[in-house]
Formats: sequence, C-alpha cells, structure tokens
Amino acid sequence: MVNVSATIPDKRIEQVGYLTGVLLLASGLLHLAILLTSGRSWEGPLSWRKPMTFGLSFGLTLITIVWVASFMRLRARTRTIVLGAFTAAAALETALITMQTWRGVPSHFNVETPFDAWVTRGLAGGGVALVILVVTLTIAAFRAPIDPLPGMTVAIRTGFLILCGAMATGAIMIARGMMLVFEGDAAAAYTTGGALKPTHAVTMHAILVLPALAWLLSRTSWSEERQRKYIRVASAGYALLAVIVAVANIAVTSR
Repeated sequence: MVNVSATIPDKRIEQVGYLTGVLLLASGLLHLAILLTSGRSWEGPLSWRKPMTFGLSFGLTLITIVWVASFMRLRARTRTIVLGAFTAAAALETALITMQTWRGVPSHFNVETPFDAWVTRGLAGGGVALVILVVTLTIAAFRAPIDPLPGMTVAIRTGFLILCGAMATGAIMIARGMMLVFEGDAAAAYTTGGALKPTHAVTMHAILVLPALAWLLSRTSWSEERQRKYIRVASAGYALLAVIVAVANIAVTSR
C-alpha cells in the first residue's frame, strides 16, 4: 500500500525542471534564429542545427517528463532524485553540444584533443544517465499507481515503453559512431553515426503525445469507456507507426 504522505510531490524540483526546459527551448530557438539569419550550415558535424535540435528536443522532453511524472504516485524522494538527475543530464547534454558548436568543433565522436575527448565522454555519460532514468521511470509506471484519468495509465506506460526505444536507438548510434572513430574512420562516424535519427525522433515523443491526448479527452463529455478506447487505439497506432519507421529506416541504412 502506498503511503500517500510520502508521494506528495516537491513542487520545487518540478519548477526547476520546467524552468530548465524553457531555457533549453529558448536556446534551441536562439540557434534556429542564428541559422536562419546567418546562412550557417544545416548539415555536417559542425552544423549549427545541432544546438538548435538538441535545445528544442531536450527542452520539450524535459518539460514532458516533469509533467508526466506529476500523474505518477512516486515517493517524494524518488521523484526529486529522478527529476533532478534528468534535469541535470538534459542540461549537460545540451550545454556540451552547444559549447562545441560555438568552438567550431564536432561534439560527438570527437577525440582530437584531450579536452574534446572529455567532452565526448561527458556526452556519453549523460546519455547513459538518461537511459537509466528513462528505464527507471518506465518500471515505475508499471508499479506505481497512476492518476485515474481515463486512459492515462495506458498512455503513460505505452509512451515510456516507446521512449525506451528512443534511448536504445540513441545508444546504438553513439556506440556505432565511436567504434568507427576507434577504427580510425572518423569521417564515416560523422556521416553515418546518425543513421537512425528518423527512428529516434519518432520514438522520442510518444510520451508527450499519448498522455496529452488522454488529458485532452478527459476534458470532453465522452464517457470514460470511450476515452479509454480511443487511447488504446492511439497507443497501438503510435506503436505501429514507430515500428514502420524503424523497419524503413533500417532497410534504407542497410543498403
């Protein structure tokens, strides 16, 4: 039985998470403006698209995780530790990538200097931390009670399972890229290291789309059973979409 008093969320860690997410989004938009006005490259390992993409993606993901966690009856201490660590890892990843772009050197797969190698290790360490945190939240979603909004339990559990797929594809891309670097083929790492980006992108945001849909449906006059039915269909549809994109992505990269 869950101790209700122990599950009262610490609003401070949520506020920090939301604020950090907004700052990351602002960073992404700033770099989008730089891209649009400066004529800088959209492609390649030195592209200014990277701090834009990571700022927007991590900002949105961090805000999503903090929001979704508010529907999960986690112990207050667990919530604080997980959300605090996720916030720190998201900020670290974005900061390191942004710093390397401003320095004019690649962020991932770069071991040209001792400092660059440490940055690459920092990115890898942040990535590992994010994987562990997402898996932890996924397990918690199947063990801890979830807000009884119709369909929210299915939405959150499906969203986290699909998000685990995003973590897996990210880990595969980093591992493959680093293998190529250690084999002495850094050019191939920069060219093919992000081959699974379409799969990674699609699987990243089910955790936002499905719970947001459940929340929106709860504001309608539909019956609870009808809401649950639509969430089940939407969850299955999103999972199918992710599989289709992954299969097509792998087929293209295998040619």
